[in-house]
Amino acid sequence: MQTARGWAASMLVACCAGAADAEPQRQPSPDAATPAAVPLRPWMAPLAPGDRLRDLLDHPALAGYARLLLPRSEIEVDRKTRLNDFASLLPYHTQVDAGDVLAGLNRLIDDAGAGRRVFIDIYTPAEKARDPTKADTGLFFLRGRPGAAFALIAPGGGFSYVATVHEGLPHALAINRHGFNAFVLRYRVGQGGTAATEDMAAALSAIFRHATALQVRTEGYSLWGSSAGARMAAAIGSHGAARFGAEPLPPPAAIVMAYTGHSDTSEKEPPTFVVVGEHDPISPPAVMERRLAALERAGVRVGYRKLPGLGHGFGLGTGTAAQDWIDEAVLFWEGAASQRPGTSRRPMQ
Repeated sequence: MQTARGWAASMLVACCAGAADAEPQRQPSPDAATPAAVPLRPWMAPLAPGDRLRDLLDHPALAGYARLLLPRSEIEVDRKTRLNDFASLLPYHTQVDAGDVLAGLNRLIDDAGAGRRVFIDIYTPAEKARDPTKADTGLFFLRGRPGAAFALIAPGGGFSYVATVHEGLPHALAINRHGFNAFVLRYRVGQGGTAATEDMAAALSAIFRHATALQVRTEGYSLWGSSAGARMAAAIGSHGAARFGAEPLPPPAAIVMAYTGHSDTSEKEPPTFVVVGEHDPISPPAVMERRLAALERAGVRVGYRKLPGLGHGFGLGTGTAAQDWIDEAVLFWEGAASQRPGTSRRPMQ
């Protein structure tokens, strides 16, 4: 049976050779039993860097969806792996900061312990029964101000895994600091971009349907994505949610794309903010710059940051030149939502 570490090692070989389309074999894996010597954790106990994957998977506050926080929920993991070594499970990613990982996980624990709903299904039981591959999907919800607009975030992973703890929850926390609500999408993996984008469209539809109960404003929402997730966000921005199986919905106020080789455009594009590392071997800046130039020629508002010294998959980029890029992207979103004039095209070093 393939382990997570063995799978991650094999993924590294494929990473730079068509990595966005590489799909490891899906292999079912039973949950490993918790060793009898491990005591039950208190409901609200936060996770610490020295804790292990078993402490995450068995945490009572995360019961029912803890495994969906893993890059691949069906791959067997070494439950003794320490949380500060989570980067070993994310072969496409760099700058994986243990503090950022734990901050996101502990926010879920705090909210769940306070009785707040932190996980939302995007498909009904009947839909999951008809298509069992939809079982491991859903939304992690990190609240901002009640009644504020929301961001829907799709982490990356080459459509082969979902980097929720690196490009999802940490981004949501940074967006929350500006008062906005944030949803992190857990989508299907191993089936390519179409299925994943259909999940994002279904998630968007679910948020709109339940906006009142969730206390989020649908006007002025934004779509965020990193790497493969950026392809998903851009596709919905270009063609609408209905193209991917949802009902017709208003377009986003802004798209935020991190390091992707996506080049497709449509006749009517939303304002778009792009961030990329100058040394990205998977999504070279020149590829993203060509798409931005096409958007500018069409009169679309754009924002752009090319970050020195960074490659692919840096997430928040804590401790690097990237560490404030989320704040700048939020300001771009706010400007686009309020229809303030102006563009920001110059690379910021």
